[in-house]
Amino acid sequence: MIIYQHFTFDAAHFLPHVPEGHKCRNLHGHTYHLTLYIAGDVLEQEGWILDFSDLKAIVAPVIGMLDHTLLNNIEGLENPTAELLATWIWKKVKPLLPGLKKIELKETPSSGVIYEGE
Repeated sequence: MIIYQHFTFDAAHFLPHVPEGHKCRNLHGHTYHLTLYIAGDVLEQEGWILDFSDLKAIVAPVIGMLDHTLLNNIEGLENPTAELLATWIWKKVKPLLPGLKKIELKETPSSGVIYEGE
């Protein structure tokens, strides 16, 4: 069984390694949409894999590190592409959620990344 939980956060960034004149080299912001997928066995007594409230509490500090920030100022996110941001989130969350199967991170409604770990 796989459960999922959706989160949003707002953050600014710029991409320092794109060519001069590229629009993403300028400071800009996104409302990011993050979905975490957790796989596991349904616990017999509880009838679930994980309480959604517990999942939210586990992820909240990580979202708190990102929300309303300039991502470039966060260690490890000096070049905060969607791909590198997804990897960074994975590394923060995976130790707390061993059943984490994949994450989906949308930078815009029509573009994003799916990451399934290393």
